Amino acid sequence: MTRGRFAPSPTGRMHLGNVFCALLSWLSAKSKGGEWVLRIEDLDPQRSKREYAFLLMEDLQWLGLVWDGDVVWQSRRGEIYEEYLHILSAHGLTYPCYCTRADLLSSQAPHETDGRIVYRGTCRPKETNHPEKTTPVIGTHAAIRMMVPDEEIRFTDGHYGMQSLNLAEHCGDYIIRRKDGAWAYQLAVVIDDTLMDVTEVVRGRDLLLSSPQQIQLRQQLFPEKEDMHFYHHPLLCNGQGQRLCKRDKDMDLGELRSNGVSAQYIIGHLAFLAGLLPQTEEVEPTELLPLFSWDKIPVQDITIKI
Repeated sequence: MTRGRFAPSPTGRMHLGNVFCALLSWLSAKSKGGEWVLRIEDLDPQRSKREYAFLLMEDLQWLGLVWDGDVVWQSRRGEIYEEYLHILSAHGLTYPCYCTRADLLSSQAPHETDGRIVYRGTCRPKETNHPEKTTPVIGTHAAIRMMVPDEEIRFTDGHYGMQSLNLAEHCGDYIIRRKDGAWAYQLAVVIDDTLMDVTEVVRGRDLLLSSPQQIQLRQQLFPEKEDMHFYHHPLLCNGQGQRLCKRDKDMDLGELRSNGVSAQYIIGHLAFLAGLLPQTEEVEPTELLPLFSWDKIPVQDITIKI
């Protein structure tokens, strides 16, 4: 059975970009007769606030996007992440990194043209057959990095087709636990998706190239598991062509609701932008289930006005 998930970070009220992702994720899972679960990715204690998470849940219910089962909170799962970190370390796949941000911005780790920083392995051990030395003690000002292979990782995205990426060239060894002890997104999301029996991940195309990292990590931790199904969708953009974010207050659900915009209108307008309706009309999410198909969803990013 298909099991999809929506996994937002509670950093503020939902905006229409978040809703677009939630709607497509909900429709994709439910149109296959599957379940849709909610996970709150509150790993960063400085940015993630519990009150925002409750607002987010209230927004989803108001929109008619109701999840199955109990809500999962990543902030409560540290012991689980610790267990799997030890597995990676025991296989000699991790190492402590003491590089500062200044180090990463130096000539040894140049910026790529799109702003990415490729880690050049400054702290990577010359020999990797001493796994007992690969995990630092928290508080020693070391992050923990995951070693990546110098090879192509290929997968087929359900919307954007065949993808191929060499992690060594694209990002280098990446952080799975920060210097302050906080768990990194890549490690937590792979563990949680697998343990929650998620079979389908729907998210914005800006995360398309995160998938090879997660595929590689999943293969190391859960080699017996079947491949995950990824579907990435186009981004909603404002009039300046920028991806919607918290700065776009007029696209904030709190602002729209205070101005009397109905949940049914929002769902209908997003469905129109997604190619599921010929024009905007007020609908419930359940009314869109017979109409849903990934073949109808645009590939190019979408400019939104409401």
